[in-house]
Amino acid sequence: MPVKKVAVKRPPAKKGGKTTAKKPSFFSSSTFFKLILVFSLIVVIYSQRDVLAYYLGFKTDKIFFEPREVTVNKVLDAHIEKSFGIDISEYQDKINWDKVKEIDGGYPIEYVFVRASIGNERADKKFKKYWKKAKEKGFVCGAYHYYRPNENSIEQADNFIKQVTLVEGDFPPVLDIEKLPKTQSIERLKIGLKRWLEKVEAHYGVKPIIYSSESYYEDFLKDDFEEYPFWIANYTAFYKDIDDEWSIWQLTENGCVPGIKGPVDVNIYNGTSVEMKELLLK
Repeated sequence: MPVKKVAVKRPPAKKGGKTTAKKPSFFSSSTFFKLILVFSLIVVIYSQRDVLAYYLGFKTDKIFFEPREVTVNKVLDAHIEKSFGIDISEYQDKINWDKVKEIDGGYPIEYVFVRASIGNERADKKFKKYWKKAKEKGFVCGAYHYYRPNENSIEQADNFIKQVTLVEGDFPPVLDIEKLPKTQSIERLKIGLKRWLEKVEAHYGVKPIIYSSESYYEDFLKDDFEEYPFWIANYTAFYKDIDDEWSIWQLTENGCVPGIKGPVDVNIYNGTSVEMKELLLK
């Protein structure tokens, strides 16, 4: 009779006993590959630091760097003979207009720009209210349109015209262009911008102002729109002399204004209050 084999159950290995599993190497192939990628990325970023700084609005040939809060005060002090103002939109909520008189530090506010429209159909939710309040408080007022490159330019001009009535003493209308198109070429973008500008100029009888960043202005606008006044945003530059091509300089998006909760864009007109009147509607 054949003997039945019985499997022998072995006792479990004791904790702390020897193991035959291979320990992972710190410099495994995957870890080494990741280190190479990180190092390569650092090298690329460092080598392209000037290009990145330029397109992020941090580079210009007329700056030195200081802490932002120090720089803003120094800029305003350096241009104390010029005219200061702010620009606002629905993002500034619950404004106490009785307190809106000066930028923190005692710099008087002379003008207020208010966003009026966005793209081809939307109005800024606070435009009508803020426009009325700014007028009541005696500020010189300006209205601007946020341009969307991938929407019809004529419809966008109609949207702005629908929202805004300008009178003598107001700023010319403003075209705010900040984004690059996703579905069209730069040349087609420029055609659209010109159509907006021409239609708005025909309606109000004055050349509009163009607002953009310094890098956008230098790369895409300067050569093709030189006949228009420019309002340029650069938040890190301390300008002893504002470029002659700039009618207005937006020096920070983090200004403090009593009566307005949160940060506010602060602007300097490139001239005195008397000289600024030459730009206003007659």
